[in-house]
Amino acid sequence: MTAEEQTTRMKKAITQAIKVMGDRFGSTEKDVEKTIDELKASMQPQPVAVPQPAQGQATVAAGA
Repeated sequence: MTAEEQTTRMKKAITQAIKVMGDRFGSTEKDVEKTIDELKASMQPQPVAVPQPAQGQATVAAGA
């Protein structure tokens, strides 16, 4: 996940949290719990995916 994607995910989670917390009577405990979980997940560093060669493709050694 790129830094931009991480930032976008965090912004979305924060926006949702503000919405849920601001609507105290319209939000259920489940909404609040889900929002908190999304906030926590958005703040965790995500490993950067390294592209893997497709199955069946031979990898080419450097200098070959």
